[in-house]
Amino acid sequence: MDVTPTGSPETAAGLLVSAAAVVENGRLLVVSKTAAPGLFYLPGGKPEPGETAREALVRELGEELGVRPRSLTPLTEIRATAALEGVPMTMTVFRATLEGRPAPAAEIAALRWTDGTGLDLAPAVRDHVLPLVL
Repeated sequence: MDVTPTGSPETAAGLLVSAAAVVENGRLLVVSKTAAPGLFYLPGGKPEPGETAREALVRELGEELGVRPRSLTPLTEIRATAALEGVPMTMTVFRATLEGRPAPAAEIAALRWTDGTGLDLAPAVRDHVLPLVL
């Protein structure tokens, strides 16, 4: 029996991730990490032990982009393979609006606004999120 605490980033099912789908002017905000600067993801990250998906996302947006969400609305939950780790992932995605202008910080190498073309997007973003938001 798996006794992984709620909120732990790894479970028997793989990684847990919280992410934000931020759309402005018909474009989705995506970020790349210094570990893989050519691959773009939704902003967000793994919950720390005891954190809810929403709490983790608020923390990650502050750490990675220097912003706070103005609104967070549940959008979808995606089960896919994590692009970098190659393990099963459950990603809780919130539709979000932000206070302030995001800027790369922490492990974020770059941010871009995309219509889904011209960037190498993580498969979960390309296949599951884009069709819901653009």
